[in-house]
Amino acid sequence: MTLSGHTVALDEEARISARRIFSLIANELQQVEIEFERQARSNVQVIAYLGDYLRKSGGKRVRPALAILANYAVGGEGSRYNSIRMATVMEFLHTATLVHDDIIDKADTRRNRPTVNALYGNETAVLMGDWLYMSAFETSLAERSLPILDILTSVTRKMTEGEILQLALLGHADVSEAQYLDVLRRKTAYLFSASCEIGSILGGATEKQQTALRDYGLNLGTAFQLIDDLLDFTSTEETLGKASGADLLGGKVTLPLIYLRESDPSVLEMVQQVLHDGNYEKVSQQALFEALSRTDALERARARADEYAENARTALEVLPESEYCDSLRELPTYILNRDR
Repeated sequence: MTLSGHTVALDEEARISARRIFSLIANELQQVEIEFERQARSNVQVIAYLGDYLRKSGGKRVRPALAILANYAVGGEGSRYNSIRMATVMEFLHTATLVHDDIIDKADTRRNRPTVNALYGNETAVLMGDWLYMSAFETSLAERSLPILDILTSVTRKMTEGEILQLALLGHADVSEAQYLDVLRRKTAYLFSASCEIGSILGGATEKQQTALRDYGLNLGTAFQLIDDLLDFTSTEETLGKASGADLLGGKVTLPLIYLRESDPSVLEMVQQVLHDGNYEKVSQQALFEALSRTDALERARARADEYAENARTALEVLPESEYCDSLRELPTYILNRDR
């Protein structure tokens, strides 16, 4: 199916897949919401308000789901409370990165709601992001696990490095595929990987199972972000909850544009023009999409996401069969077919 047909059928498939996956751990994810609310409490009124505001902003909760499913997939049902607590930590880390990303991107909306920086300014948003990071680490200390702390420290460093690398590449029309993927892994995929690996550790995984789930998360996270970047071209503002076509306006050249540049070098000037202007006045968004559609750029980017999704599924072969392993195996399909 071409991307032009990536509408009703795939969206419905994604919704059905999501219901199957998340209904299996619906009670646990509800406990994550309760734990998020508990961890976000503060006697500083503005922090308490913003913590609750961010929690209510929702999100897919994919990272907590990964931590819980990985835990159960290796037989860790007995560590349920610990997995819920650490699943919430992963969501705190993710939320902190979003708060900081919105500042850097000068974003006004996310998930159809005003961003923290739009409501209260960059200063408050920076400090709120920092508070979320520190709260996540404070909670994780209760595990008294050096391997878990090592993973959290490493992933936080990689996410920060990814943000800095992305800033260095902003406005560059000649970003390579290798540079793009390096930033993508640091900013997104390593947190998926950490969620899976920490869940497996809490579940008493063998070294082989832990490695497999780490690799699964890395490949799944890469596919997730590749689809995110595709949706910036193919979805609508209403569906995304933020402006479509915003990545290029923010100076980011993603994989579809890298492949477009390879297929038709003449479009480099169009990309450079939008990067320079910061708007679609001289080069329309429609003209860019038509150029993408004339070539195989969108299909190639989609194929790369498919490759990483398949690698994620393959990594699960060492796990014992269970309904939780089945859900992990189905998650790549949900991620490939989602519309937001």
